[in-house]
Amino acid sequence: MFYLEDEEKEEEVTSTEETVEVEATPVEEANTSTSSDSEGKSKMVAGLLGIFLGTFGVHNFYLGYTGKAVAQLLISLLSCGTLAIVSEVWGLVEGIMILMGNINTDANGNPLKD
Repeated sequence: MFYLEDEEKEEEVTSTEETVEVEATPVEEANTSTSSDSEGKSKMVAGLLGIFLGTFGVHNFYLGYTGKAVAQLLISLLSCGTLAIVSEVWGLVEGIMILMGNINTDANGNPLKD
């Protein structure tokens, strides 16, 4: 409590503290899949991307294998195209493997849809 003197009058000033109570609500488990598509990625799209754009690792970007995709892209770009054939064969083989069903999940473990 604080007392202030004002001319012949004493006023009492009190400090008020308000307590706010917040109820905790349970947190739901977050969806671990980074894919916004609830049905999964298409096997056909991934395979065709591997066959036609495998040089640049587009199929691996599509499936979420970012490390492999960056490696393919850097092989093609930093060699000024001289090693692009290596990356193209890599993409072609992976594209065929995807279409044959040997690679059947994306980077998050979600199955590829037909």
